[in-house]
Amino acid sequence: MKKLFIYILALGFVGTANAQVDRSKLPAPAPAKSIQIGDYESFTLKNGMKVFVVENHKLPRVTLSLVFDHEPVMEGENAGYVDMVGTMLRRGTTTRTKEQLDEAIDFIGANLDASATSVYASSLTKHQDKLLALMSDILFNPTFPEEELEKIKTQTISGLAANKEDANSISSNVTTALVYGKNHPYGTLTTEETVGNIKIEDIKNYYQTYFKPNIAYLAIVGDINKKAAQKLVKKYFSKWEQGDIPTPSYEMPKAPEKTFVVLVDKPSAVQSVIDITYPVALKTGTPDVIKARVLNQILGGGSSARLFTNLREDKGYTYGAYSSLSSDELVGAFSASASVRNEVTDSAFNEFIIELNKIKTEDVAEEEINLAKSSIAGSFARSLERPQTVARFAINTARYNLPEDYYSSYLKKVQAVSIADVKATAQKYIHPDKAYFTVVGKASEIKDKLAAFGEVKYFDNYGNEYTPSDAPQLPADLTAEKVMANYVKAIGGEETILAIKSIKTVSEAEIQGQKLSFTAIKVSPNKSYVSIMMGGAMEMQKVIFDGTNYAEYAQGAKAPNDENKTKDALIEAALVPELNYTTLGVTTKLEAVEKVGDNYAYSVSVVYPSGKKITNYYDTESGLKVRVANFIATPQGEVTQNIDYLDYAEESGVLLPHTVVIPMGPMKLEAKTIAVEVNEPIDETVFKIE
Repeated sequence: MKKLFIYILALGFVGTANAQVDRSKLPAPAPAKSIQIGDYESFTLKNGMKVFVVENHKLPRVTLSLVFDHEPVMEGENAGYVDMVGTMLRRGTTTRTKEQLDEAIDFIGANLDASATSVYASSLTKHQDKLLALMSDILFNPTFPEEELEKIKTQTISGLAANKEDANSISSNVTTALVYGKNHPYGTLTTEETVGNIKIEDIKNYYQTYFKPNIAYLAIVGDINKKAAQKLVKKYFSKWEQGDIPTPSYEMPKAPEKTFVVLVDKPSAVQSVIDITYPVALKTGTPDVIKARVLNQILGGGSSARLFTNLREDKGYTYGAYSSLSSDELVGAFSASASVRNEVTDSAFNEFIIELNKIKTEDVAEEEINLAKSSIAGSFARSLERPQTVARFAINTARYNLPEDYYSSYLKKVQAVSIADVKATAQKYIHPDKAYFTVVGKASEIKDKLAAFGEVKYFDNYGNEYTPSDAPQLPADLTAEKVMANYVKAIGGEETILAIKSIKTVSEAEIQGQKLSFTAIKVSPNKSYVSIMMGGAMEMQKVIFDGTNYAEYAQGAKAPNDENKTKDALIEAALVPELNYTTLGVTTKLEAVEKVGDNYAYSVSVVYPSGKKITNYYDTESGLKVRVANFIATPQGEVTQNIDYLDYAEESGVLLPHTVVIPMGPMKLEAKTIAVEVNEPIDETVFKIE
């Protein structure tokens, strides 16, 4: 029997009841106190699988977590297949189809999930034998149906397409590629092209190579004892055969010799996503890991840390600024990041540098280190509320060859970190002078200012350096008016457009399993109607402009009148608003050539008389409008909402987009046209405002 203990830091006043207390200062932490949190027992099968059992009889449930420990895999030109392995395990076995698996799991009220490095299962204790039967079925009898792989590839490519325009996703791609390098497994990026290269053999080869018991750790937690666990494990896993596991070696990624600025140009961006990052040699379980944890908590570990307090609370540059200093068996990384307004991008970098240098050269305050230790202790204690934590500790101790008392003495070691330790650790791992300063933002507004931090180099969304002159440039004689005239011509010409007196389109979309129906009507010269229905019965939203008056309704409730929206509706109610820009006082300006998806587009800034601003994007080759960027005011500055127009098809001589992609928080909604009526009678009562 092995026992794990934890130590909770208790804040308390030092001294006797009669002592004077300085209430202007935080009390010093009392010595760490220990409490017993749980036991675990372990055994190993003949095939090498290590099993850890944690009894917890509070609820009649049992949870199994199977983890495989091996070196990361270089996916190369087929990057993305490793992430698909777990999903494919659940798509059918030699004894059950995907549907039968789902039904069997639901029937016993269980959960069963898999990834490339783990399998997780849980159910009521009375169903534990059935649960193991299902778990072992997907583990030992997967069929990897090729048609299911194609579905997963399609979903993955759709997600990648959506992320192409997301500044945070772009920043993650670029920093990953630079910090680790593309010849390291951590630096390999999944793209639409690599997903297209994935074959079913990639999935099968990975499974056959790495799903072996001699690198497997199984944690069983819940209403079960060691004897019952041994019986179950031997029944379902004893015949599992060992295998030889590849042990590749990889070069340690290196930080740049000299800091330079990595700029990803997004001309429509009103915010810059910034990151100061580089690789660090910080291995899991080494003494520096705990010191680094305390250091990072003070620097950028939360809302009371220095970066957050400086850049948000003091300067108001951002919603939040954070840092991380991670450990890993191969290579760790440092990162300090935030999303800031364009105009303060250089100022934000300057404040980051000040804080990074300050923590290296000056002692942190006693109150800071005590607060950091308390925060770490609280987080550690909360994690122990889950019985699975004890099992995870046991597995980590075995996987990473940690000292037996690594977790039992964790908070005592946190408590022992001194102010001098924090400074020494910062001097060892904090290096803003040898870092990648990455920025995803509007180059025309920030490039010159960024030169103060090092040479500015341009990179694309996937961390490939390029020369800006390689991208298409604005022709000297091109104007916004000419771009819009080309658009009108591309969709059918002014004469054909004006011949359309009415148009009604019906579109459908689905989000989180809910079906939405969109009905849009326009009647010349300036009446418009939009209705959004959920499930075919509930009207979620309705917007009406009768040519003079404007009204919005949300679930039947009318919104207060907005004079500016009425002015804007007069412009937007036209079938092609560009035809009326000049007469209605709209100002336009040709801004730049920017990538939209895989193609280039001319960006034209548009300002309405009301002050509303949008940017229209017109494909440089087809002339079609492919995007409208709306700018939404927030307390921290403007944010951009991009609406994309795809799949143009002819309707009565005019090309219209038949797919509209609309952002809905972190997701994207694809509204696809299912019906179009041109110059058909329209019931005028739809424009009635009540």
